Amino acid sequence: MSKSCKGVAMELVKCLSESNCMKIEKKSFRECAKESSPAIPQECIGLRDTYFQCKRNQVDMRSRIRGNKGY
Repeated sequence: MSKSCKGVAMELVKCLSESNCMKIEKKSFRECAKESSPAIPQECIGLRDTYFQCKRNQVDMRSRIRGNKGY
């Protein structure tokens, strides 16, 4: 279960590293992941939300019993 969010995490890292936030504005990964600026594409924001939900479901006891939905 601890590795069930790994696919989403890798795609989020890839998406943010190719965004204008990191390339042009030279901000760190953490700064780009936290903010919602026009320099970040909508698909990266969607991946960030999906990753958040995946990590949140790891703490939820109902999801722990059923298991995370794989990515």
